Amino acid sequence: MEENANNQNKPNSMAIASFVLGLCGIIAWLLPLVGYPVTILGIVFGAISRKTQKNGFNMAGLILSIIFLLVTLANSAYGVFLALGSL
Repeated sequence: MEENANNQNKPNSMAIASFVLGLCGIIAWLLPLVGYPVTILGIVFGAISRKTQKNGFNMAGLILSIIFLLVTLANSAYGVFLALGSL
């Protein structure tokens, strides 16, 4: 019984991966080719780890990944706007 309680307090690897990818998204949005995969993987890992275990790492990674996915999308749209304006 104690072993099960200890496992619930430990963050799992998916939650940590989501958090790390969310942090990488802070820089990755500058280059959308890198930003999209990083943030999408962060969202996927955060969603998977949210179902298995609740802790702060998965929520922080999920929120960061969603925010920087939107920023990456805005950066892409701005790049397209600039490219079309120069034609």
